[in-house]
Amino acid sequence: MAQKTKALLQLSKVSRSYDNRMALHPISLSLAAGECVALLGHNGSGKSTLLRVAAGRERPTAGTVRFDGLPMDENDPRIRARVAVVGDTVAHYPDLTVREHLLLVAVAHGVADSQEWVAQVLADRLLTERADVLPSALSSGQLQALLLACALVRPRDLLLLDEPEQRLDPEARRQLAELLRGELADGVAVLLVTHHTDLAREVADRVVVLEDGRVLAEGPADQVLTRVGLR
Repeated sequence: MAQKTKALLQLSKVSRSYDNRMALHPISLSLAAGECVALLGHNGSGKSTLLRVAAGRERPTAGTVRFDGLPMDENDPRIRARVAVVGDTVAHYPDLTVREHLLLVAVAHGVADSQEWVAQVLADRLLTERADVLPSALSSGQLQALLLACALVRPRDLLLLDEPEQRLDPEARRQLAELLRGELADGVAVLLVTHHTDLAREVADRVVVLEDGRVLAEGPADQVLTRVGLR
């Protein structure tokens, strides 16, 4: 019998409510190293809430979230050193160039040969020609590429992504899928919120479809997406 892979991220019966509104009903979810789970559903289904809870950015109303056995807390330096998050808002320092953003992240995380590594990430994200401009000079797609680059320029065992494909053109989305497959091959665990079923099919080992804060379906991408009528 094959040995079960240890979960790197473990959500146990987590729920989240705001005042009297239940945004997320009890959900359990596990994610192992080198595995990708994609969260899908309509706007307001609870995908981003679940991701924020998984990242430790919001505390669950009930249930527990653990990362490699530790209580998930984004302020814990042991977790911050190993978990990279790309949220659903474009956050940046207006007075730092693209290159300076990446160097700041790399140096803060003690990345060796940070200049060379930043140059590589700039090339991978098609930002080399925009490396020395301020964020205000970037297109929306380039800003999204910068957010992804900031996550990729630092060490990570877990990558949490909230709609990373938004504002990207079709070629950039293709490269995103290729990048995520590379992350998984390197043993990084990926939890991905997406509206693009093609991206989920290309990179996810499992998908979880949410509706009104509840799990509507869960399992292999092709089977689940066909069953619930998502194309």
